[in-house]
Amino acid sequence: MTGDWARYWRAADRPLEAMHAHFERHVYHRHSHDAYSFGVTEDGAQTFRCRGAAHTSAAGMVMAFNPDDPHDGRAVDALGFTYRIVHIGPEVVADVLGDGAAAGLPLFPRPVLHSRVLAGALRRLHRDLLDRASALRRDESLADAVLAMGGLGAARPVRPRTAPSRRDSARIVARAREVLDSTPEADADLGTLAAAAGRSRHAVYRAFHQVYGIAPSDYQRERRLRRARRLIAEGTAPGDAAAASGFADQSHLNRWFRRYYGITPGVYARGTSDAAGSR
Repeated sequence: MTGDWARYWRAADRPLEAMHAHFERHVYHRHSHDAYSFGVTEDGAQTFRCRGAAHTSAAGMVMAFNPDDPHDGRAVDALGFTYRIVHIGPEVVADVLGDGAAAGLPLFPRPVLHSRVLAGALRRLHRDLLDRASALRRDESLADAVLAMGGLGAARPVRPRTAPSRRDSARIVARAREVLDSTPEADADLGTLAAAAGRSRHAVYRAFHQVYGIAPSDYQRERRLRRARRLIAEGTAPGDAAAASGFADQSHLNRWFRRYYGITPGVYARGTSDAAGSR
C-alpha cells in the first residue's frame, strides 16, 4: 500500500495554488506550468530533470521553476519525500512587485536554491494558504515569499521602489484604516486596502510597517480582539462574540485572546460577571 498523500488549495479569484504532499511511488511525467512554481522539500529527497540536467532537492532546499519550465520528478529512494509547492501566476507576481516589475519579471536560472530565508518564507506562505489564515495574512505571506524569491534567487533581481515618505505612508494607512475600522469582521485582503488607498498592495504593507511597526493583518486582528472583548464584557457569549468579530470559530478566538491578554475569553467573561456581582 502506497504512503502517498496530498493536500491542495486553490484561490477562487486569482492564479494561486498550493500543495502539501508526500510521495513514495508517484512519478511525475514531464510537464510544465503556466505559472511560477516554488517548492521547499521538508523531508527526504526528490530528483528531477529540468533544462537538460538532473537535479536533487533534499530537505531544506528550494525549487524554483519559471513559467513553462518542463520538468519531471520522483523520490530518490523508497522512503519518499515530503514537500510544499505553490504555483503563482505571473500577473500575481507583477502585482506584488508593483513598481519593481517595470524592469521585468524575475527569472530563475537554477532550479534548486539553498537559502534558509527562502525556505522559511515559502513554509509560512504554504501554512497560511492551506490553513485558515485571514485573507490579509495570506496576502502578506505571499508578498514576503515573492520578494524573497525575486531578491535572492533570481538572475534579474527585482525589488519594489524604496519605501514612501512617512507622510505618504500616513495617508495610505489612514485610508486603509477606514476599511479595517468600519468592518473589522469582514475578511478584507490587501487588494481591498490597496484600492481604498489608491496604491499597490505592497505599498500598503510597507506603510503599515512604517507607521505602526506591524502588518495590516496584525492591526486587523487587534481590532477584532478589541471588538470581541467589548462584546463579551457586554454579556455576549464567547462563541457569538467570535463570529461577530470575524474569527473562524471560538477556538480561533481563544487562541489569539490568550496570546494577547494572557487569559481565555471564558475567564474574561467570568471576571466581568464577578465584578458586576460584587457591586
